[in-house]
Amino acid sequence: MKNLIVEAEEYVIQYLNENLDNKFVYHNLSHTQDVVKKTNELAELSNLKKADKTILLLSAWFHDTGYTKSIKDHEAESVKIANDFFKNHNVSENDIKNISDLILATKMGYEPKNQLEKIIRDADCAHIGSKKFDNVTELLRKEWELACDKQLSEEEWLSMNIDFLSNNHRFYTNEASAKWDKVKSKNLSQLLKNLNKLKQDTTKLNYKKEELTLKKNKVALPERGIETMFRVTLKNHITLSNIADTKANILLSVNAIIVSLVLSNLVSKLDNASNHYLIVPTSIFVLFTVISIILSILATRPNVTSGKFSKEDVANKKVNLLFFGNFHKMSLSDFEWAMGEMMQDRDYLYSSMKKDLYFLGLVLDKKYKILRLTYSVFMLGIIVSVISFAIAFQFYSGAN
Repeated sequence: MKNLIVEAEEYVIQYLNENLDNKFVYHNLSHTQDVVKKTNELAELSNLKKADKTILLLSAWFHDTGYTKSIKDHEAESVKIANDFFKNHNVSENDIKNISDLILATKMGYEPKNQLEKIIRDADCAHIGSKKFDNVTELLRKEWELACDKQLSEEEWLSMNIDFLSNNHRFYTNEASAKWDKVKSKNLSQLLKNLNKLKQDTTKLNYKKEELTLKKNKVALPERGIETMFRVTLKNHITLSNIADTKANILLSVNAIIVSLVLSNLVSKLDNASNHYLIVPTSIFVLFTVISIILSILATRPNVTSGKFSKEDVANKKVNLLFFGNFHKMSLSDFEWAMGEMMQDRDYLYSSMKKDLYFLGLVLDKKYKILRLTYSVFMLGIIVSVISFAIAFQFYSGAN
């Protein structure tokens, strides 16, 4: 019979590898080998007769081969596969019947009637008392999803396992109880902790959702991303405005210095008849310089607004309270009231910020257009002045 166990092992390994769908990530060869191992351990502890032990091990090898045919009533399919194998190996009808009964004893909900049936049922559920319980049951859950299209939420899965370990399972043999009851209790305790934690997390999540809903029902303030967008854009606008003002001030200073030098050093010498040839180029030079000064002043000159608004303006959302020019002549109380109205109105607040950006953009457009014109005039003036002076000196040299 020992050779028969080896042959049965080789046959089942080959049979499962060739015929079992890879969707069965739990009821596979690994599970069968574990059940055979646990069956052998319990058989040794129970001091069974050699013949009974052999019958048990043969049953353990074949008990889940029926999954290659069907999930429902796979035990009956396993019996058919086992019977075909044992008949071809001249096993007695009595032994085949005993093996078949043991395979059928692994059916869920079956109450074992003898010691051998108790052993094989305990071995089949030995993972319940294992430290790898979580990993093994996750394989079973995955198998249900793949092979049975059975989806369970985390709470449903934990509740089902808790119910099974608490009410629908027990180890039938004293040997199995002694080996695995303690770890089974720990596994059950961990399941209860996981379920309790999951319920607490769910409660917290529901509370946060309710809190978020309450916040949404209150005054809706600008989201963080929108605030960042406005802040960065406004900062960029102000930076560009500062750059424009700095460039205009540089041109204004340079041209003012040039005018001062011309007036103090060059104009006073034009009274001399010998310097009359310098009048035209000097005039051209001064003219372009003065135009550059005027344009630089226009680029930096601020606009003055009324600085007042009415309550009707606020009610109609016509006034932009974010620009000082619209409120600098208002009383503090009126301004605070108007700001309070705007802060409670999301659309009004966004509208004011958009208007602020828009009008800053218009100001920048005006500044940079004038600034570009100023640089062009300054550059053209320098070129024309240099050419004029060159021509004037040329004529003066020719006349002499």
